[in-house]
Amino acid sequence: MATKDERYDKMAYEFIKVSITAYSITAIIGGLLAFSLFMFYPDFMKYMTRLFGPTMLAYALIFFAESASLYIYYYGWHAMHYGFLKWVHLTIGLVLNAVGTMLMFLANSWVTFMLSPGGVDAAGAFQGDIWKVIHNFLWNPINLHRFVANIAYGGSIVGAYAAYRFLSARNETEKAHYDWMGYTANLIAIGALLPLPFAGYWLTAEIYAYSQQMGITLMGGVFAWLFITQAVIIGALFLSANYYLWCGMERSPGAYRYTKYIKYIAGVIAVCFLVWFTPHTLILKPWELKTLGGQYHPFLGPLGIMPAKNTAVNNMLIFTFLSFLLYRRANKIPTVSWAAAGSAIQAAIFIAAILNIVYLGVYYGYFTNTVYKVASSVPQVASTLTVIISCMVIDVLMFKGAKDVGEFRWGKMPQRSQYALFLLAVSFTWLMGLMGFIRSAIRQHWHVYTVMRDNSLDAFTPTIGYAAKVVSIATVIFMAIVIFIFWLSQLSAKKQEDKSKLHPEVIPYEPAAKPLKPETETE
Repeated sequence: MATKDERYDKMAYEFIKVSITAYSITAIIGGLLAFSLFMFYPDFMKYMTRLFGPTMLAYALIFFAESASLYIYYYGWHAMHYGFLKWVHLTIGLVLNAVGTMLMFLANSWVTFMLSPGGVDAAGAFQGDIWKVIHNFLWNPINLHRFVANIAYGGSIVGAYAAYRFLSARNETEKAHYDWMGYTANLIAIGALLPLPFAGYWLTAEIYAYSQQMGITLMGGVFAWLFITQAVIIGALFLSANYYLWCGMERSPGAYRYTKYIKYIAGVIAVCFLVWFTPHTLILKPWELKTLGGQYHPFLGPLGIMPAKNTAVNNMLIFTFLSFLLYRRANKIPTVSWAAAGSAIQAAIFIAAILNIVYLGVYYGYFTNTVYKVASSVPQVASTLTVIISCMVIDVLMFKGAKDVGEFRWGKMPQRSQYALFLLAVSFTWLMGLMGFIRSAIRQHWHVYTVMRDNSLDAFTPTIGYAAKVVSIATVIFMAIVIFIFWLSQLSAKKQEDKSKLHPEVIPYEPAAKPLKPETETE
């Protein structure tokens, strides 16, 4: 609505068709989950229903509101395409997002209550205030984390859809459209990915604050090695997002000015990636332990602690943002008089922030006590956010009204770039499954931590290998369902196109321009 660019309208309409099918499958799987919980955990569900009964009723009503707004939004698309009705249609779309977010917040309260029960006494008896039950200790952190993560994940799924359609496109026009769609979706995914580690760090810190035992189990106990796996997947996210941006420079005639910097950015990200997933202690056989002289590697051991990893991930975020800035300005020449000074200021901000992050990580991480090690992460995050916000503001002002080097070539992307978009979606899905298992499993043998114990024979934590296999199989099944939904939407579009060829009066929907005013008699 702001840019008047019809491509956004076309993308929104196309993907809401995909969402309709996905929504139905979601409801079916959600119902299956609910029936399974009541079947296999009747006492636990009876307890949760007694506590959260009003919120479950609210959930059902809001779900009805979400369904109504979704179907009105989709089926009313053509009827509400012009003038004031278009704003009504947009409002319905915003209501759809709002009620969907409310559903997520309600479900989050059930999940976080199991981790940090509130509004009940030590025996689990309800104390009469439903708000305290909902607003438990971890509710706000997980709300923020999931809100940001769902934006990033949504962007990655739309990007995977665009990649699927790009690879199956039959002409250059289709390729150009789905190339633009993939770029836009990737931009959303990266934009939400940049602050996501900070939201996750806050959630982890709050888990530690609530229960040191859960915190130690989370990152210093049985699940510590799953965080190494998490680091590998997060590294794949950053590498695939950067790789797509670097491939995207091929669309721009002016990109040759910046491509020489790509190898240095790639080198820094690779080094940070290696630091990020270096373990502190090693799983060794007795003879390996004897040869090494202990569990700690003499050179790599220091890279396994959090100050090194905080330093690495902040630098990965900064250099990913640098990739985006170079891509953004690749085809533009600034016309403002202060362009050289603006670039110099941006470079100074980048250098100062990187030096500050490394100094904080090394000095406070290795030469002070633990209190300062933890505290140093806050100014590191502040440095990263300062770079992103200040340099983005300068860039927007500096390139306002800029000249284009040449014509932007949408669709002129190598096919390998589209697999980076697939990798982004798969990595996000895998990461969600893995971290969801960790979040649930840190309760260990409790249904509700310290309140309701699981006394069944199955009250044990599965091995890391078994859990990883289950998560991986679930990821494969989920992505197969997603690709099936993509295929269904493409099949529908193909049938509509074939029908329009047989019957010319049947025209596939394409958003039209705003109708012209009728001519007067004088004109």
